[in-house]
Amino acid sequence: MTAGPDRTPLARAFFDRPVLEVAPDLLGRVLVRRTPDGPIELRLTEVEAYAGPADPGSHAYRGRTERNAVMFGPPGHAYVYFTYGMWHCLNLVCGPEGHPSGVLLRAGEVLHGHEWAHQRRPKARNDHELARGPARLATALGVDRRQDGSDVCGGPDAPLAILTGHPARPEQVLSGPRTGVGGEGATHPWRFWIDGDPSVSPYRAHSPRRRNSTRRQVGT
Repeated sequence: MTAGPDRTPLARAFFDRPVLEVAPDLLGRVLVRRTPDGPIELRLTEVEAYAGPADPGSHAYRGRTERNAVMFGPPGHAYVYFTYGMWHCLNLVCGPEGHPSGVLLRAGEVLHGHEWAHQRRPKARNDHELARGPARLATALGVDRRQDGSDVCGGPDAPLAILTGHPARPEQVLSGPRTGVGGEGATHPWRFWIDGDPSVSPYRAHSPRRRNSTRRQVGT
């Protein structure tokens, strides 16, 4: 892989901006995941913005916890959370320290390291499905809670980095409601994606989870 302007890592100043500026500007950038097996590179095609205390959909809406502590730290770090008891999701912290906001990385096109991504995502029917959705993206990249707090501006040995890539042109970028977000934050048009890209995940409105109403009988 040859070096060039598109291979330049993004500086911390890129992330030290309002989340609604950072989120669409991430489209077309290249996420590098360095693993013991080898590097995986992915072109970002879909993201969602979360604005902390001002956003009912954000994990930081009700304040700092052990789980979301990274969001309150300096920008340019990875916030990785575990959801539904089975999946991880990867976010990038934005804005000034102490003002938590972040961008959920929802989808991307694998550019390099397909073999490693397919090993982690054996059910993917084609390359476009390898990272089509936030849980699939994290799985394909081998991201879990061990990368929580990783500095994406940490240099050539960091487990995660964001390269300049080829930013999407403004006319390519669409926006709409975030996927699966309910309540007061349901209508925020803070999901951004590259129009027509096959790796973008399908939109799904929020659907409340229901408890199983069937009671187990003792002794059966």
